[in-house]
Amino acid sequence: MKRVLALSVMSASCACAHAQSSVTLYGIVDLGVTYANSTQTGTVRGQHNGASQVALQDGHASGLSGSRWGLRGVEDLGGGLKSIFVLENGFFANSGALAQGGALFGRQAYVGLGSDNVGTLTLGRQYDPYIEAVQPFAASSNFAGYMGSHPNDLDNLGNTNRINNSIKFTSRSFSGLTVGGLYSLGGVAGDFSRNQIWALGANYSSGPFSVGLGYLNARDPNISYYGNTPNKGVATVNNLGSFGSPTTAQVNPVYAGYASAHTFEVAGAGAKYTFDSTTVGLVMTGTRYSDLGSTEAPNPLRYSGNATFWNAEINVKQYLSPALLVGAAFDYTNRNSVNGDGGAKYLQLDFGADYSLSKRTEVYGLVVMQRASGRDSLGQEAVANISGFTASATDKQVGIRVGIRQKF
Repeated sequence: MKRVLALSVMSASCACAHAQSSVTLYGIVDLGVTYANSTQTGTVRGQHNGASQVALQDGHASGLSGSRWGLRGVEDLGGGLKSIFVLENGFFANSGALAQGGALFGRQAYVGLGSDNVGTLTLGRQYDPYIEAVQPFAASSNFAGYMGSHPNDLDNLGNTNRINNSIKFTSRSFSGLTVGGLYSLGGVAGDFSRNQIWALGANYSSGPFSVGLGYLNARDPNISYYGNTPNKGVATVNNLGSFGSPTTAQVNPVYAGYASAHTFEVAGAGAKYTFDSTTVGLVMTGTRYSDLGSTEAPNPLRYSGNATFWNAEINVKQYLSPALLVGAAFDYTNRNSVNGDGGAKYLQLDFGADYSLSKRTEVYGLVVMQRASGRDSLGQEAVANISGFTASATDKQVGIRVGIRQKF
């Protein structure tokens, strides 16, 4: 009898410990067929040879979500304290290749502690507070997908970049207010500030209204910010050609030419209001590449000074039924004149529709139209460049996608 009682107590103890700790496998697979009316095929600067393109692409390239799988762990330490970790891999479902420049856990990889009374402290590769504060208000995170990000995701609201070597604190909600801060250590001996990144963010929500503010500052961004995955850098020989003759087959002509900036800064604000089944959102961001001409990256056009992009977006989404969401957005981007080039402007329209077949599976359609004017960062006539697409051969570009997304 005593043995049976002892075994019963041990069994109850094991069940309790198991209930207080968990490891969850989760993920998303997002695939679709994408059409672009114009993409560049020339490889010599000044040759804007173009052709239409049809491709099967993962969500990382143009869809609602990048395909991923991850492990999320929680252990209850008692007294409202818990330990947490996340390991999240990004991949291209159409090919099986690693996303995020070939990093194994390129989306997220962190460990930390959480307190019910205060918030969470985490260390590793993470999203920054600027993104977490402002991105929820953008069309790209609601109905337009990555292709609905601002031109070539210049302000990172499409989550192109994460932060390595970072220490982040996120508070719990205090009467609707949440704040966060992040610092990324550069790790350079003798120069504490070299390659450092820091960011702040805050959100407030009350009833149908919510607002978010965020700021990020990255020193030596071509290394610390754009160059933090195995496939490094916003500007490399592959997309700038030899150091004096940029090509037109570049990854992104919108800002690749500003890789020599000493500091990258982006600040943003977003707000939305929901009434009945309709939500109206507004997002404004400012993105600056400061002190162009540093020795940390190629500067074939010998830029100096600052390049500053101002962006404004208004969007609206509506649930026509519990399963059907539709949305539309207008986006305007303006860049100042750099070295007397007159600047550049980008106009963009986003449209999206999403139909849920179940809680896990949905089908969707996206249309993005963009027009460019002025001179781009590579000193040539500006061409349209929808996020995730090869740059257009002209000042206009239209992208269309039909996809399916499943969550698990």
